[in-house]
Amino acid sequence: MTTERRHDIDWLRVVAIGLLLIYHIAIVFQPWAMFVGFIRSDESIGALWTPMSLLNVWRIPLLFYVSGMGLYFAMQKRNLAQLLGERTRRILIPFIFGIVAIAPLHFLIFQKYYRMPLSYYPHAGHLWFLGNIFLYVLLLTPLFQYLQRKQDGKFKRGLLALMKNPLGPLSITVFFVLEAVIVKPQLFTLYAQTWHGFLLGLLAFFFGYLFVFSGPTFWQTVAKWKWLYIGAATILFTTRMLIFETNAPGYLMAIESNCWIFGVFGLGYQYLNKPSKSLSYLSPAAYPVYIIHMFALYAGSLIILPLPMPPMMKFAVISLFTFAICYLIYEFIIRRIRFIRPLFGLK
Repeated sequence: MTTERRHDIDWLRVVAIGLLLIYHIAIVFQPWAMFVGFIRSDESIGALWTPMSLLNVWRIPLLFYVSGMGLYFAMQKRNLAQLLGERTRRILIPFIFGIVAIAPLHFLIFQKYYRMPLSYYPHAGHLWFLGNIFLYVLLLTPLFQYLQRKQDGKFKRGLLALMKNPLGPLSITVFFVLEAVIVKPQLFTLYAQTWHGFLLGLLAFFFGYLFVFSGPTFWQTVAKWKWLYIGAATILFTTRMLIFETNAPGYLMAIESNCWIFGVFGLGYQYLNKPSKSLSYLSPAAYPVYIIHMFALYAGSLIILPLPMPPMMKFAVISLFTFAICYLIYEFIIRRIRFIRPLFGLK
């Protein structure tokens, strides 16, 4: 079976990874950076955290949605054995390799920066995301296969009818609200290696699949009503900043998160669903860059933070350093050495 290439979904994955890098660089300049295992600058930049607070409620859920969508497309041209083999090669092998050889590197740099005794131990670090995705594939693929066999069933017809209404996509937010109310995360945006992050990711992965499964109706709706979703998200974000000092109750942050995401999906579908040479290069690069970016960031922090320059200049230089090192490692090592490519999820 052939499927239409969705360039907007590829672009959103690329953009989300780029924003993730900037977000992690900004953490270096927050006073609490060491509490989440980051090297901390002696000079904080509080102003950075306002835009980062806007990003942090939807950047990771967006990636889970997109991953669920990716599974839908993968299932269209593979049987179960082929699908699990492909997901093992693309997700599990890079996850295991990353635990052994990539994630510990930035912990070693952290220890060197703070003159701690150097000690190596395998650790998932930022690669927790890959472990979650692989588990979601194992848990949800049987259900998705059942839905594939019921393409003309009542469930899909009901889904199509629901997605024609602008409130249809938003209706699934009730599940995210229930997750926040039941789990009661101390911080809604603390996704890594928490039950909250696992369950929220599971929901986003599941509904990401369903949105593509439902056909073009969902995309036409979010494209038509994108400014409604973005307007609602802006009101919720402003309320969060003015009243709750960035950390609103979980149920409100769940609603805000999905409003941003549906607005982003609408913008992407309208403006980004077209091929380009840039996308052809960036789309396969995004995954390896995600895997290696923490090493590049910590190396940049080690070199640049001690230098005598204003903190905003340090932020800019570390950003340039991180993106440049990621590019060089991807372009001249990962992309070109054949036996290395599978370790970073490439063919």
